Amino acid sequence: MLIKIPGTPQGLPAIEESIAAGIPVNVTLLFSREQYVAAADAFMRGVERRIAAGLSPVVGSVASIFVSRWDAAVVGKVPENLRGKLGVAIAQRTYAAYCAILDSQRWSRAYNFGARPQRLLWASTGTKDPKSSDVLYIESLASPFTINTMPEATLHALADHGKIGAAMDRNGGDCEAVLKEFAKAGVDIDALAARLQDEGAKAFVKSWEDLMSRIEAKTQEFRKAG
Repeated sequence: MLIKIPGTPQGLPAIEESIAAGIPVNVTLLFSREQYVAAADAFMRGVERRIAAGLSPVVGSVASIFVSRWDAAVVGKVPENLRGKLGVAIAQRTYAAYCAILDSQRWSRAYNFGARPQRLLWASTGTKDPKSSDVLYIESLASPFTINTMPEATLHALADHGKIGAAMDRNGGDCEAVLKEFAKAGVDIDALAARLQDEGAKAFVKSWEDLMSRIEAKTQEFRKAG
């Protein structure tokens, strides 16, 4: 069982402290390579603190990259030839960073003490654009040492007509060239990543407040009934 902690600037210290305390974490609301690298660093700091304290470095964690929301944010705002390509390009760029971390001396040292990697997880992989393939983010993101939390409808679509080809390029493939095309079309990748994360965090806060309000209302009902 993993607890969710958003990979926002405010969430990073909580990620480190949780991992250091041996609490498995699903780092959620990650949208860009930079946000992922910051979350991975927080995970590593927590693991390294456990190693320094003589504790087991085996603490489960995943870093969840939200994919389809990128394309949903720019649909109708970019040339048709770029339709459905932004989320995949961001994922490719992030996967290259993930592979670089696994190849680093820093990770090798932790691995030698018995640490297990924080797995990269593809989230929001149901296709929202009806003009794009319903298995776009499954076929495009197949890659070793990653997790894809596809919706049930997408899972059935994959079983029915999906075709998995070669794994993702560890170096990101053509992602940088694709992202340059989006920049030419007026898409500010960094600003959009920050906006998507902020919107996601606000939605999480609203859900939490709604839950607390519902619990409070039920508590009052029980008190009156008692």
